[in-house]
Amino acid sequence: MEISRRDVFRLSIAGGSGTALGGLIASGVSLSAVVAKAQELRIARAKVTPSVCPFCSVGCATLVHTINGQIVNIEGDSRSPHNEGALCPKGAATFQLHINPNRPTQVLHRAPGANEWEVWDLNRAMDRVADLMKKTRDETFIERLPNGKLVNATTGIFSLGGATLDIEWNHIHQKLMRGLGIVAIENQARI
Repeated sequence: MEISRRDVFRLSIAGGSGTALGGLIASGVSLSAVVAKAQELRIARAKVTPSVCPFCSVGCATLVHTINGQIVNIEGDSRSPHNEGALCPKGAATFQLHINPNRPTQVLHRAPGANEWEVWDLNRAMDRVADLMKKTRDETFIERLPNGKLVNATTGIFSLGGATLDIEWNHIHQKLMRGLGIVAIENQARI
């Protein structure tokens, strides 16, 4: 194995830093105040808004820090009985979800057989979803089983809900789907 000058330099820096840090800690110097002050400076002028992590049905509380309407930090809320300020790796990455330049910000539609995406207006997309839902329901609606039992079911539509849907949204969602005759309904948070 060959060791380059760069490797020696890196090891020297790492060793020196470790020795200096170890010496500080051994002498009783606490770095927690420095770390806390650095954290404070980052969010000093930020407006804090309580929120909920969007990834699973636990509902971990978060604090979203914004400056001039821009998110600058998202962290766990220590007041929450669910997570007591801790976040899983997905929850800790929520900030990256918001600032990711690859995050879609427009409705994209690709027609059957097309190889290009087309930008659609949100109202046009919602109308298209409603039209397709009505068409599918009309085509697959079963009023009665062969034995005559009344079922009023739509077997051609499946509803998949998200984990962060609160109980009130789930209640409305379930009523809408069941009112349409949809039987296959799945949510992580259930009624």
